[in-house]
Amino acid sequence: MTSSQPGSEPMFNVPPAALALTIALVAVHVIRELVGREADVDILLYFAFIPARYTDVAAFGELPGGVGAEFWTFVTYAFLHADWTHLLVNAVWLLAFGSAVAWRFGTARFLAFFALTAAAGAAAHLAFHIGEPVPLVGASGALSGFMAAAARFVFEAGGPLGAFRHHGAAAYRVPALPLGRALRDPRIVAFLAVWIGLNFLFGLGSLGSELSGSTIAWEAHLGGFAAGLAGFALFDPVTRRDR
Repeated sequence: MTSSQPGSEPMFNVPPAALALTIALVAVHVIRELVGREADVDILLYFAFIPARYTDVAAFGELPGGVGAEFWTFVTYAFLHADWTHLLVNAVWLLAFGSAVAWRFGTARFLAFFALTAAAGAAAHLAFHIGEPVPLVGASGALSGFMAAAARFVFEAGGPLGAFRHHGAAAYRVPALPLGRALRDPRIVAFLAVWIGLNFLFGLGSLGSELSGSTIAWEAHLGGFAAGLAGFALFDPVTRRDR
């Protein structure tokens, strides 16, 4: 069940923008399952983020999509997933953290923020894997950005997880602390430390796992998270005056 304003039943309180994005991720994966192996490879070549696209083409041949794919794949890779498990994990993650951000930002800002954090995740991945032919897929870089954005306001007094929290729309309209002060809040610092620590463990391999042959793209997670944390204020419609 959805509504235009958040209500008092959180588990049934998915905003339309977050629900629509989740449905889009599922729809893309269903299409890939139906079109067959050869067509699915073409989809990956056109829309996955492939670091080798930005280096000398002699080693791997010219990838399809031309110059356009050098730009659109910074976002389109987020709509592709390695398998159903990968998709399910990201869908739950999206509904959990993306919903809070969607209620606060509104549809247009929410989708633009998704594109920004997805692109930041791809850029961070590219910095560590320049020239590699293995495609990057999955929305987790963008969803890490949603986690960071949610951390900027959900712990505030009156916020969804704060003391003396409000119910309904008011919980998503509490002013957020400036970034400098937020980074001195013990709750946010602890949240950041755990998240960054887990991703470094992924990078070291001690908690790594594989999704259809693709290892966890921890660099994309950290890139999206950093963009979400720093870029939150650019999208946030709530000001201190709204208190």
